[in-house]
Amino acid sequence: MADYDAIVVGAGLAGSTAAYCMAKEGLSVLVLERGNAAGAKNVTGGRLYGHSLEKILPGFADEAPVERKVVRERVSMMTDDSCFTADFHSSRFNDPASASYTVLRAEFDAWLAGKAEEAGCDVVCPAVADELLRDNGKVVGVRAGEDDLTAEVVLLADGVNSLLGQKAGLKKELAANFVAVGCKEVVELPKNVINDRFGLNDGEGMAHLFAGSPSNGMMGGGFLYTNKESVCVGLVVSVEEMAKSSVRLPDMMEKFRESAPLKPLLTGGKLVEYSAHLVPEGGLHMLPVLSADNLLLLGDAAGLCMNLGYTVRGMDLAVASGQMAAQTVIEAKEKGDYSNATLSGYKKKLENSFVLKDLHTHRNAPEFMEHTPRMFKEYPELAAEAFTRLFKVDGEPSRLMLKKMLPLVFKVGILNLAKDGFKAVRAL
Repeated sequence: MADYDAIVVGAGLAGSTAAYCMAKEGLSVLVLERGNAAGAKNVTGGRLYGHSLEKILPGFADEAPVERKVVRERVSMMTDDSCFTADFHSSRFNDPASASYTVLRAEFDAWLAGKAEEAGCDVVCPAVADELLRDNGKVVGVRAGEDDLTAEVVLLADGVNSLLGQKAGLKKELAANFVAVGCKEVVELPKNVINDRFGLNDGEGMAHLFAGSPSNGMMGGGFLYTNKESVCVGLVVSVEEMAKSSVRLPDMMEKFRESAPLKPLLTGGKLVEYSAHLVPEGGLHMLPVLSADNLLLLGDAAGLCMNLGYTVRGMDLAVASGQMAAQTVIEAKEKGDYSNATLSGYKKKLENSFVLKDLHTHRNAPEFMEHTPRMFKEYPELAAEAFTRLFKVDGEPSRLMLKKMLPLVFKVGILNLAKDGFKAVRAL
């Protein structure tokens, strides 16, 4: 007889959600987390779209350690000497069904793992699952150090670089064009300073994304999220392009932090955390095999992440995948059948939900980003020059706006603009 109904490897959002949902239905569940605590190894920038967790834990934001509710969105195109920003502020983001929150994952993940423990799970930290246990080829558990732990089913929620998923043959080795390297700093600032600098009231938050010079013209960009008494600021850059770059990511980060748009916002702040990690960016194209006999793959391990330029999503997909994986295991227990014939229902659930529907809708986004370098070079320069010409008054005879802008359009190329616009409409 197995030690547990299910063993979950990884106590991130996907793993803890799956564990909570299974334990709530009476299954015996063990969660193994390699960090000293749930969330200790997480590097995510820090924005949670709450809709998927709201369905599982209604009103969760009243209890969970969320930082601020995002009511302000900013997207900037930067050059070395200019910055064009679109700024949108609205109370329409207050609806719990569509609200998003900034979170510090070390605190938030620990809270969610705690909810799983309250539901009856065993959560062990730190515990490294070294390999899958097999009996005549069938997965029967995991080996963690000197301990062999058995279960009817194993759920792999061990992050983008899931070595167990690769060993099981569900995942291929990561392709450089499908992942990015992200680095993040947490800068401590008083709450009233954050409110004043970002135009926010208590409890209100802002998400700000940057393209252009922060990633040195490479595929990627910068981000800034406001917390209660700190801001998360960082960069995400394609691994494929970083491998060819003569500029190191720490140097790019320092230049970004010292740039004119950012420096005044961070002045007086205290750096309290620095971290770096791989980020899945391939979307639908990096989707692995999601199930096998007695085995499921979820969250970042399943590549469930979307970067659309104007928004980045991963946490809501992870939570939903955890819930659907749990539902699948519960059904398997009722049938007494943990074969792939039953567990493949997990993918069907994802296909019928927003998770794979959204990934399918935006399946062209990674290719658009990868093969449209003008998004990160020429277009930020175009925006800077356009607004310079629009607002500059120097005593020279003025010209109609059309005559100011047409030379810029011709410089990039009307055909290039049309092609990129068409690809953007199809991808985003």
